[in-house]
Amino acid sequence: MSQLASNVSKRLFSLDVFRGLTMFLLIAEAAGFHHNFGELTEGTAFSGLALQLEHHPWNGLRFWDLIQPFFMFIVGVAMPFSLRKRLAVGSHGEVNKHILRRCFLLFAFGVLLHCVYSHALVWELWNVLVQLAFTILIAYAIMQLPNKIQIAISIGLLLLTEILYRAYNPEAPYAQGHESFGAYIDMLIMGKVNDGYWVFVNFIPTAAHTIWGVVCGRILLSNVPVKEKLKPFLIWGGAILILGFAMDWLHITPIIKRIATSSFTLASGGFAILTLTLFYWAIDIKGNNPSWLRIFSVVGTNSIFIYLFAETVGAQWFRGFGMIWTDGLLGPLGLSEQVIAVVNALLVLFIFWYITYFLDRHKVYFKV
Repeated sequence: MSQLASNVSKRLFSLDVFRGLTMFLLIAEAAGFHHNFGELTEGTAFSGLALQLEHHPWNGLRFWDLIQPFFMFIVGVAMPFSLRKRLAVGSHGEVNKHILRRCFLLFAFGVLLHCVYSHALVWELWNVLVQLAFTILIAYAIMQLPNKIQIAISIGLLLLTEILYRAYNPEAPYAQGHESFGAYIDMLIMGKVNDGYWVFVNFIPTAAHTIWGVVCGRILLSNVPVKEKLKPFLIWGGAILILGFAMDWLHITPIIKRIATSSFTLASGGFAILTLTLFYWAIDIKGNNPSWLRIFSVVGTNSIFIYLFAETVGAQWFRGFGMIWTDGLLGPLGLSEQVIAVVNALLVLFIFWYITYFLDRHKVYFKV
């Protein structure tokens, strides 16, 4: 029983840090840092850095394009750990109900967030939480299958994406505009298209991110030697990263985040696997887990809560509240509006972070 308890409670601090850092960057955007930092550094040597905190307009890959794949991949990695823990105290039927309830809530939260963004009742399905609800369902439905079969299914989803886009518009399947298969489905389901060209059916290819996360989580949870865990991560992470960029460079399929092309899914998935490998090696294997890493890990302990809070109440109330103090104190000093805006964003980000720190310190966790 003690050995079973040890396996069930097994937790990776590296995964907590990876999740927390990803969420930290997401709430930093909600705090207004990315936008204000871009305005402050425009025309300076730091403008290139600021550009990496924005999505690529179409064909290409920037750092910010990796955040959603990281998030969906991390959810997949955590699923085998969560499943083992739940099965130790409950049945498969109870776990099935939990997954269905969780996906329903994620879907509902994603829809409601668009209502908050629009300040009106709207039917829009482009939010990451909506995408995540579907990718979790797909990954969970097959996670008991052998790893090779799960990987084969993920490849099948990428091939399906290629077929759907190329069959719908053979001449220009990935041209920028609203003539793609994804836009066609959006018109059918929502009666509208997204001005930024995001599409609802992105969950089909990006389900691969969650599936690959599940496979990685199963390997990490296994009793095989550490080297045997790292080896496939390095090989397959590097391979799909190179394959994704090769498809773009050879003009087979362009890397486009906004419609989640297969090349984008491969390249971003490769980055996700290699990033997990780096964190796992540096933190869990080498034992490099200084206390300052908790700055990030605490954000991940209430990831969905702080994301929803930052995108709603946080963005609408705290940014204006913070400006009362930052502008009132720094304005008389002659600082520019851009500098004050960045300082205000950092203040709001600190407030968001402190909420997660306070909750973690008092062992209060909001689970979906």
